Amino acid sequence: MEPISTQNLLLNRMNQMELMAENGAIAPANNSGIQQDFMQVVRDVNAQQNLASEMMQAVDTGASQDVVGAMVTSQKANLSFNMLMEVRNKVLSGFDDVMRMTL
Repeated sequence: MEPISTQNLLLNRMNQMELMAENGAIAPANNSGIQQDFMQVVRDVNAQQNLASEMMQAVDTGASQDVVGAMVTSQKANLSFNMLMEVRNKVLSGFDDVMRMTL
């Protein structure tokens, strides 16, 4: 394929996409879903952190004898937080990759 014909094909395809967008065939993305999902995950991780903190404080003050339960809850909260950070890092890495793409 020659460069001129490739450019013409790309230009035709771009014009077709522009017409589709003008006719409403392409709807804008709804970003509220992922944002709400991510905020819910952050709230859940925060709730786990708070529960672990309360359980550890109860053990420290002598109000509870459930040391094993407090340690398990603390480890679950730590694991959830680490997972959240890994997901955040992957999303940011993907965003950086998209931003570095050449057009």
